[in-house]
Amino acid sequence: MKIDQRMQPIRLILSDVDGVLTNGDLSFDNQGIESKTFHVRDGMGIKLWQRSGHQFGIITARSSHIVKIRMVELGVEIVRQGSESKLPVGLQVIEELGLTLDQVCYIGDDLSDRNLLSKVGLAATVADGAAELKSVAHITTTAKGGSGAVRELIELILKSQNRWQELLQTYYDI
Repeated sequence: MKIDQRMQPIRLILSDVDGVLTNGDLSFDNQGIESKTFHVRDGMGIKLWQRSGHQFGIITARSSHIVKIRMVELGVEIVRQGSESKLPVGLQVIEELGLTLDQVCYIGDDLSDRNLLSKVGLAATVADGAAELKSVAHITTTAKGGSGAVRELIELILKSQNRWQELLQTYYDI
C-alpha cells in the first residue's frame, strides 16, 4: 500500500514522549527534579492536528509530572504514562475511541515502541530512531526526536488529507 493511502484514514496519532517529543535526554537537578525540553513546533503541530478534528495522545514508559503539564497545555486528553508494554495500552485506547488500527498512526523511537508500531496503519519513527524501528516504519522523519519530528509527521498527514491549506488559512486571516 502506498504511503498516501495509509495517511488518508488517520484520525488518531499516538506518540512516545522521550526521544520523540523530546530529544531523549533526561535531566535531573540536585533535588532529583526531572526536566525535559519540548519543541514549540511540535506543540503547534499537535494543536493543528486537533483543530482538524483529529485526536492526539501519548503512551510513554516513564511517568513525569512535566509531561502531564505539557499535555494539559496542549489540550491532549489521551495521556498514558508508566506503560512499558505499549501495545496493550494502545489497543485499549483505540478500542475506547471506536477506531480501527488503520485509522491510527504511532510514532516512536526505540525498542519498546516496536510492537505497537508494527500493528498500526501508519508507523513512523524519528530520524535518530533505532534501526529496528526504521525497518518496520512506513515513515522516518527527517527531523530528530525533540526537533520538530511530530510537527513534520502531522504536516505530512494533513497535506495528504488536503487539510493543510485550510488550517493555515486560520492564521492568515488573523
